[in-house]
Amino acid sequence: MRPITLKIAIASLAFLSLSACESPFRANVTRFQMMPPPAGQSFVIQASNPQDKGGLEFEHYADIVAHQLWQQGYQPAAPGAPSTLIVKLDYGIDNGQQKVASTSYGYGGWGGPWGGWGGPWGGWGGYGGWGGWGYGGWGGGWGGGTDVYSYTLYTTFFKMEIDRSNDGQRVFEGRARAQVTTDNMTQLVPDLIQAMFVNFPGHSGEDVEVKLTNNKKKHK
Repeated sequence: MRPITLKIAIASLAFLSLSACESPFRANVTRFQMMPPPAGQSFVIQASNPQDKGGLEFEHYADIVAHQLWQQGYQPAAPGAPSTLIVKLDYGIDNGQQKVASTSYGYGGWGGPWGGWGGPWGGWGGYGGWGGWGYGGWGGGWGGGTDVYSYTLYTTFFKMEIDRSNDGQRVFEGRARAQVTTDNMTQLVPDLIQAMFVNFPGHSGEDVEVKLTNNKKKHK
């Protein structure tokens, strides 16, 4: 195999290996809260942005939030019935920023990191054996290169506020944000919601990093 052919083969293998690794979703979550202990309080969900009101996309995200709150012990209010809590949602993403990055690669020749055919102990020469082939392999290898590429980095967020309906007192403010390389909101918003509800309602005033990997939740 000629050197250039091997270079392409190795680069392709590296790309496939990286593609096979699923990157975790990371979000920073900040929460302020004085939530009442869950005891079946009812809630309704509203859009903070009037443009989202009545939208099918908003309703999809509202259903996800409602399910999360139900799992915490709160209950959706019946249609037209008064509620204990009013939940307001907002979400968005910026226009993104172009970034440039580079990746260097090299192969190191047949000698490799183990000393080539000589091995680390002198190869065939061993400790005074056939004549000391060790250390150095077959030379400087085939070199390497640098791949330069560009990508777009977006900042996305999900915001949730909860007020008591009887007096308007705010009992929860939370914001989850992430920097990502996709603007697919139908993928991002559910992940941000999930991050928001890790150890909900959280410690007031604390900013935590949440990592979601294969539906496993971690925070630190």
